[in-house]
Amino acid sequence: MGKIYLKNIRLYAFHGCMEEEEKIGSDYIVNVVVETNLKKSSKTDSLEDTVDYVALYEIIKTEMMQRARLLENVVDRILNRILKEHATVQKATVKVSKKNPPIGGNVEEVAVKRELVRSSL
Repeated sequence: MGKIYLKNIRLYAFHGCMEEEEKIGSDYIVNVVVETNLKKSSKTDSLEDTVDYVALYEIIKTEMMQRARLLENVVDRILNRILKEHATVQKATVKVSKKNPPIGGNVEEVAVKRELVRSSL
């Protein structure tokens, strides 16, 4: 087994419960770790034998562009698509952070982090 990381993906999206969040949007940081068997790809040096991080990025970007009221919903959609579209992934961890949330205080970010293991689907 091994891990593939996508770290500090910066995106602008429109998630949140407040009406102004839908209109102005916010900066987000997404971090993803997938666990998969890297034995074959390390020998073949072939993209077909691993989890393509470009494909993972496209999942993240697509799901982040679909508005949600809660970050929990966005994280869940990303996790489920990763496991659905990449059969070799055994476990995925996703963290979505909203920078400078409008909560009436000086808060750098709020975040939701979840993981999903294939056997728990």
